[in-house]
Amino acid sequence: MSEIPLFYVYTYNDVDRAFWAEHLKDWVPPRLLDAHVHIVDPAFQIEPLTEELRRSYWVMELLEMQDVETAARCIRTVFPGRDVGCIGFGFPSLDWDVEGSNAYVFAEMARRGWNALALVRPSWTAEQIDTLLAQPGVLGVKPYYQMIGRDTQQRDRYLEASIFDFLPHHQLEALDARGAWVTLHVPRSGRLGDPDNLREVRELRRRYPRIVLVLAHLGRSYTLPHAMEGLQPLADDPGLYFDNSAVMNPEVHRFAIKTLGTGRILYGTDNPVFYMRGRQQWRGTTYINRTSHSFHFNKEREAPEIEAGYTLYMYEALRALKWACEEESITPGQVQAMLHDNARGLIDRVLRNK
Repeated sequence: MSEIPLFYVYTYNDVDRAFWAEHLKDWVPPRLLDAHVHIVDPAFQIEPLTEELRRSYWVMELLEMQDVETAARCIRTVFPGRDVGCIGFGFPSLDWDVEGSNAYVFAEMARRGWNALALVRPSWTAEQIDTLLAQPGVLGVKPYYQMIGRDTQQRDRYLEASIFDFLPHHQLEALDARGAWVTLHVPRSGRLGDPDNLREVRELRRRYPRIVLVLAHLGRSYTLPHAMEGLQPLADDPGLYFDNSAVMNPEVHRFAIKTLGTGRILYGTDNPVFYMRGRQQWRGTTYINRTSHSFHFNKEREAPEIEAGYTLYMYEALRALKWACEEESITPGQVQAMLHDNARGLIDRVLRNK
């Protein structure tokens, strides 16, 4: 069969079809809900990435954004025969028209029966947050430390910021009053296990208990040591949720299931980033991205015959989750919970408060 264009430099080919058929077709449930996907019209980018910024971190080279029509087409391609919903938001950067991005996402997601999160500037008032939350289908917000200020040289100028520097208390009060959703990408180089992050997450949960707090990327736990440092200390809070977007490490998925259970994990892709072809390998607290495309970060290439067998990162992430579920004897009902029902239940809870 022919290759199908996906997005940017990626296609869907016979390797992917075979991978789906062998590893995922009989395991992925009929309904999925992607709780972490970036969707925005590229026309809302007001400042192009500088070459310095593009090379400052590997993911910056992948940040071509998909509009809603592209996202819908790709979803139909990569999840054949599945009913897939999304929680979508734009790209959290001041290089983008934040207000315009939000308006586009709100309208397009509502048109498809999907749901949206609003990008937020930390300077916005509680009244502005209320206005965002009143929009149809808007569940809550997607804060990010890059929204503190713009830097043309590096992504992580504000990496060591406090959570409350980019998600201030007056906004949290407004979110708590409505029982709204927050998908939080934790800051700091120590990831979720950083003592200040753990303290601030606990403070946020204590002071704003009605917020549906979802920690993105399992708290940025891409390696097992980081998962052990970050997930275990928060395991005793049943009201704290985690999406597993961008996590490819099977041992991390297994540890998350053992530590958190299946009722607190939400499926996510982090697309369009995870349309990339390849695989990850892990060394302690670091990981190496293998890919067949000539990105500048792709320094450690594998043999051509190995690269020819690469599939999509998002498929590798699903296979890793499947392995973890098999190792932990997770039932089909629990798989369905992680891939759909958990997020659906939280969406319904938030919408009842609107």
